[in-house]
Amino acid sequence: MELKKQSIAIAGGGSTFTPGIIMMLLENLEIFPIRQIKFYDNDPERQKQIADACEIILKERAPEITFVATTDPETAFTDIDFVMAHIRVGKYAMREKDEKIPLKYGVIGQETCGPGGIAYGMRSIGGVLELVDYMEQYSPDAWMLNYSNPAAIVAEATRKLRPNSKIINICDMPVGIEHRMAEILGMKSRKELSIRYYGLNHFGWWTDIRDKDGNDLMPAIQKHVKEHGYLTPAELEGKGNEEVEASWVHTFGKAKEVYPLDPKTLPNTYLKYYLFPQDEVEKANPEYTRANEVMDHREKMVFGECNRIAQLGTAVNSELETDDHASYIVDLARAIAYNTKERMLLIVPNNGAISNFDPTAMVEIPCIVGSNGPEPLVQGEIPRFQKGLMEQQVAVEKLVVEAWEEGSYQKLWQALTVSRIVPNARVAKNILDDFIAVNTEFWPTLN
Repeated sequence: MELKKQSIAIAGGGSTFTPGIIMMLLENLEIFPIRQIKFYDNDPERQKQIADACEIILKERAPEITFVATTDPETAFTDIDFVMAHIRVGKYAMREKDEKIPLKYGVIGQETCGPGGIAYGMRSIGGVLELVDYMEQYSPDAWMLNYSNPAAIVAEATRKLRPNSKIINICDMPVGIEHRMAEILGMKSRKELSIRYYGLNHFGWWTDIRDKDGNDLMPAIQKHVKEHGYLTPAELEGKGNEEVEASWVHTFGKAKEVYPLDPKTLPNTYLKYYLFPQDEVEKANPEYTRANEVMDHREKMVFGECNRIAQLGTAVNSELETDDHASYIVDLARAIAYNTKERMLLIVPNNGAISNFDPTAMVEIPCIVGSNGPEPLVQGEIPRFQKGLMEQQVAVEKLVVEAWEEGSYQKLWQALTVSRIVPNARVAKNILDDFIAVNTEFWPTLN
């Protein structure tokens, strides 16, 4: 049976991740055929650099696909089946402030965790809701696959403020760690793994990992993580991928310190920010944070290569690479488009999947995905240690969304104070006041 060809809108057409997603989509045309791709961004100059190169790539590799790059919502969102959204409101200039302002007060600044994630969330909520509204206005039967950060706060906002929208919030961090697990085990692909996992976005634990024959792989991975974290055998031999920046190498190695807190499970790497925040502060350079690292490396490389392709008029010998982590987006879109019943890790309303946890919390758990969207798999009760940590973090996420909706200074101060990363309410207030001063263009007015 011939598969129906899909029409895709990529919201965040000017993102440095967009070329990798295009390359990944092209590699999967046999299982996910595409008739049309549209780029949408509110920054025409930035998008043009990416779009000009991607248009050349598409003409050379799949000329049958119609391509449009636009800043007009009606053009972008009319006649589409899926919106793949990865926007960054405020771009990397604001991420730099998210990271550096907390460091002034001895608190780690990070893109999705703690104060940095809260500031970013306050910018992202409005942007993602706007995309949802455009999609529902111009293509009401379409689905939005949202991987805009901070995914936890954005997911809570869409649950609360657009409860009937066809949006699925996803994250590639577990996918990236599972790639490493497969490499640690000497397996070819993470798709050979069958996993059980629960938590919040960037805040979770694997509880069971097996191969397709049902063999328990947890002990072998646990032994490796106990000694080396998620560093791969190649990295331990000094033969790692040169594209993996030093900050990520540290993050993957740090998992060996997080792991002993519950050695029956395997932790998400981002738990280091909540369980060892002062270690991260001590390691951080307040003058050169992760945002600077990305701007100096990934941003320059991707835009430089896109501009080179546009000038030459060909993508032959291009250095742009497929974003392998993004393959989960195709898996998700295929599951919805063709009812494949794929098992995937998604961010969904709890609704009893974790039986002893807030039913309204947005949890990250395995789901079976078909044409009606995700069907969460029951995880049962979770231990007190994880439950306590998760309840505290859910409170942060819900307070942020309430603060955005109500324009409440009080609730945002409370959110910062509740965060494990912030030491006390005074520091929380100082950080908040500094954030307000630089986010007047992006945040709602707080009273």
